[in-house]
Amino acid sequence: MGDRWAGLLHGLAVNEAAPADVLLRLLGHEDERVRRAVARRAVLPQEVIEAVLVHPDRDVRATFAENGSADPDQRARLVDDPAPGVQLVLAHGPMTYRQRVAPLPDWAYERLLNHPKALVRQELVTWGATPAHFLAGLADHGEPLFRRAACRAWDRLPDEARERLLHDEDPDVREAAALWACHEDEERTAWLVDRLGEGWQVGEVLAKGRLTRELAERVIAEGERLAAIAGNPSLPRDLVARLAVDPDPRVRLHVSARPELSESERAAVDYTVGAEDRLPVLDWVWERREDAALLRECARSPHPWLRRSAAVCPGLPSDAVELLAQDEDFAVRLLLAEFHPEPPPELLLDLYLHGTHRAVRMLVIRPGFPAAGLAARFGDSADPDRRCLALRDPDLEPELLDRLSRDPETRAYAARDPRLPVSRIRELLADADPEAATAARAAAANPALPAEDMRRLLVRAGVPEIPVNDPTIDC
Repeated sequence: MGDRWAGLLHGLAVNEAAPADVLLRLLGHEDERVRRAVARRAVLPQEVIEAVLVHPDRDVRATFAENGSADPDQRARLVDDPAPGVQLVLAHGPMTYRQRVAPLPDWAYERLLNHPKALVRQELVTWGATPAHFLAGLADHGEPLFRRAACRAWDRLPDEARERLLHDEDPDVREAAALWACHEDEERTAWLVDRLGEGWQVGEVLAKGRLTRELAERVIAEGERLAAIAGNPSLPRDLVARLAVDPDPRVRLHVSARPELSESERAAVDYTVGAEDRLPVLDWVWERREDAALLRECARSPHPWLRRSAAVCPGLPSDAVELLAQDEDFAVRLLLAEFHPEPPPELLLDLYLHGTHRAVRMLVIRPGFPAAGLAARFGDSADPDRRCLALRDPDLEPELLDRLSRDPETRAYAARDPRLPVSRIRELLADADPEAATAARAAAANPALPAEDMRRLLVRAGVPEIPVNDPTIDC
């Protein structure tokens, strides 16, 4: 089958209005990408889910296992899948970007925990998808791997369990526990620094662990990892002053962002923050992310790192939101637009129109992105990205929609618009020009396409009418 037909079928597979019989037939198609596109859908009719769960292609089942939008109770039914690879995917959990995924039911985690394959058990407790309440129950497990995993639920563990883990017979378990306890324990911080040596985690320990003066002076004398220690809350004040004039600009930057400094003290430190510098959210700001008073102070700070950290906090009050929306630092405005639950609509539009970072392309899906009036503002723009914005306008005129569906630079976006007349959708589907292939695929995904048209496309593509019912499972 040619690429054009494969594209059309993929469009049908993601079409929100595709009926169950169409999806069942697509599950039987020879192209793996089409089959997996069905299993990846956010919404599936129950009869299609039943077909996916027993599909002979294990990759289809694995795709459903990692579908973060699928019902976790339905995904959990794959816990007894005959292919360990499918169970491995289920144990790992969905790989999603900034999407909260509902956990599997507890019984599914119990079954995976007792899986005969060690790799499946390891996958379950190694990655972050397993919920904390389940991990907390592993604190007394017979295998060290599981006791180490229990440390990730540190806040849920009773004091007795924490003590047992801190004194565990296995040094790796003790290390995992100490990493969670070192912020208030000088001895464990020192032990971790010696144990980790040149390992990557030693920087985290020096940044957060409670320091003895002896350890702090030793690290400073060695001259290594000074940027990590420069922000440590327990660093003695005289050592903070010493690092504030360190030759390394990274060290001075970390000193300048310490929570106890006044704004005049920050200004006295010779630090710089570049427009492209990638800085993590300051821990002391995030820990108080619902503290409106603190966030106001950070939003008014001359220090860009404080303002960037405030911009991602959900508790940011409305007056601070308005202030940061006008911030001179592009990163502050972008972070506010990406993370605040109600970013200012004009901020979203301004960043989309004028931002150069690739992340601005995604702002159109943020809540509050403006829609009204976009057709009048951008329908005749010379910039195709701006012309596409007109498609978001709820009052888009049919004439402009038709024109955009014929414009080579915008037709692929217009082809998915459900306001497009069925006759025009059919024209786009029938266009065999290779340059129009993307628009044809988008037209196949248009929810306004009648179900009968979908079925005719399947016939023309040679897709069998009989849905998947082969009992042979590929393990």
